[in-house]
Amino acid sequence: MSIANATTLPLAGFKPAHFGLGVAGKVATVTLNRPDKKNPLTFESYRELTDFFLAAQKEEEVKAVVITGAGGNFSSGGDVLEIIGPLVAMDTKDLLKFTRMTGDLVKAIRGCPQPVIAAIDGICAGAGAIMAMASDIRFGTPETKIAFLFNRVGLAGCDMGACAMLPRIIGQGRAAELLYTGRVLKGEEAERWGFLNRLVGKEAVLGEAQALAGELADGPTFANAMTKRMLEMEWAMSVEAAIEAEAVAQALCMQTEDFARAYHAFAAKQKPVFEGN
Repeated sequence: MSIANATTLPLAGFKPAHFGLGVAGKVATVTLNRPDKKNPLTFESYRELTDFFLAAQKEEEVKAVVITGAGGNFSSGGDVLEIIGPLVAMDTKDLLKFTRMTGDLVKAIRGCPQPVIAAIDGICAGAGAIMAMASDIRFGTPETKIAFLFNRVGLAGCDMGACAMLPRIIGQGRAAELLYTGRVLKGEEAERWGFLNRLVGKEAVLGEAQALAGELADGPTFANAMTKRMLEMEWAMSVEAAIEAEAVAQALCMQTEDFARAYHAFAAKQKPVFEGN
């Protein structure tokens, strides 16, 4: 396994080796860009994507991130020849290193303060479906095809946090069906089940995701980051503990300049201009 290209800040100047990156204003767009193979992940792209989202935690200029795929597909998951083939030959120690590495990508996506929006067209399978699920918001198209294929290659559906995240998004019974069978969840059904937030035309999906990302990036980004953090933390809390944690979080947000800006703008019958502090 080779070393991935280390992410440098600011993200606008970073040139990744294993995915595409564009930064427009306060929005970064990550593009999985091996369209000839439906954008599969490799050992190197796992590492570089993880490094990118970890670096995003320290980035001051980028306030929202969009993930998409090139060539009409999101991602087909782990590359069969470049990843699955070598895994068959590994011992338990190295296999555990690999499975922890893939999980680190999910943790990095969920741990970065920026809202992450997935723009999903075409195939979104395996680890690609996990990346989409780790995102905060998902837009898809009628052509979107989501599949958790782990059982199709003799593995459990409990991969990269799937058994924790998927039931919380679509419910336990529906999650069990997808993880046991590996069947395809198509765009319209995925929206009906709540996996997709919005269903749009394939020509518009990336633009709409970027538009929402821009809207969020122009909002009270300190407060947005707090919302993301509390959504993550409160999974493991009782309602009573969550209420107390939110009291502390909201008191901190009330100390921000953005909170005061919103008040003064309201009093002046103007639209607030947030600065993220």
